[in-house]
Amino acid sequence: MKKILFVFGFAALAAMTTVSFTSCTKEGPAGKDGEAGINGTDGTATCIQCHDNTEELFAKQNQWAASTHAIGGNYARNTVGCADCHTSQGFRETVATGLPVANTISNANPINCYTCHEIHKTYTPTDWALTTVAPVTLMLNGATVDFGTGNLCANCHQSRPIDAAVMPVVGGPDITLTAANKRYGSHHGPQANIIGGIGTGLFEIGAGYVNSAHTSLEKGCVTCHLSEGYGNQGGGHVMNVKYGTNYVTSGCTEAGCHDAAAVKQEILDYQAEIQSLLDQIKVKLVEAGIANEGDLYTKPGTYSANVVGAFLNHQSVTEDKSLGVHNPRYVKKLLENSLAALN
Repeated sequence: MKKILFVFGFAALAAMTTVSFTSCTKEGPAGKDGEAGINGTDGTATCIQCHDNTEELFAKQNQWAASTHAIGGNYARNTVGCADCHTSQGFRETVATGLPVANTISNANPINCYTCHEIHKTYTPTDWALTTVAPVTLMLNGATVDFGTGNLCANCHQSRPIDAAVMPVVGGPDITLTAANKRYGSHHGPQANIIGGIGTGLFEIGAGYVNSAHTSLEKGCVTCHLSEGYGNQGGGHVMNVKYGTNYVTSGCTEAGCHDAAAVKQEILDYQAEIQSLLDQIKVKLVEAGIANEGDLYTKPGTYSANVVGAFLNHQSVTEDKSLGVHNPRYVKKLLENSLAALN
């Protein structure tokens, strides 16, 4: 008897499973007696617009998986004040509300496809649209920058605000830094301030400031950082321009600004010049007592606006990570004038 009940029970379960699966299929209307009905709409018709049989989507996913956004963005920083940029959910909340994240983010995710793209809203290629390309108001001084598509990046890749009481002003009063100001400066990602250049909040002592053409590229950051990928080492959705001792320079040449054969050496020569200026400024900052030898932290004390401003410029250019390539003309003059002020 138990065996018979088991057989009937199994048959019933199989029937339910069949109903469950077939209910997902879009059926057309029934045909007349002896005729086939009309086929229903293919339930995958929208999916295959993106999930087709090319390998383009996989290439992007593979590149992203090797990127700093995926593995080095420190997305454990999910609290108020950090989650806005360190977590995917925090960034999307900030873009949606225009306000800082209000609460700690639960189950925080790293920056991913959903952070930057309108994924799975229409189930068409319009899902690749960016979550925001609006011009960005910088936190450091309220200036507005517009890098086109690169505005998406600028939301996070910018200096954090500095308290007005310790923000240097050219010709302004001395500034007292305390132990609470140990991490004084722009934080770790002031790229938007460097690219924006003139008027974006750095200490512009002296004259002669000119922005480079990088400031007005139509796609901003995307031009170089998302140029044709070299496997999962550079370009594409890895977004590294440099990998090992090599550079992804296709963006430089596609924009029509640089010669493909010469651009790498131009970069190396320029970066060596900027590194020399940074090294000279660091010596002067250590002599002035505001800086330590081996890090970017400040030491408590009262310093002139020139010394604090030179520290801000040195720290910002260092943390920008491009050694001035993001805005060559501006950065070179910024450091030259900072060094002159220290001397």
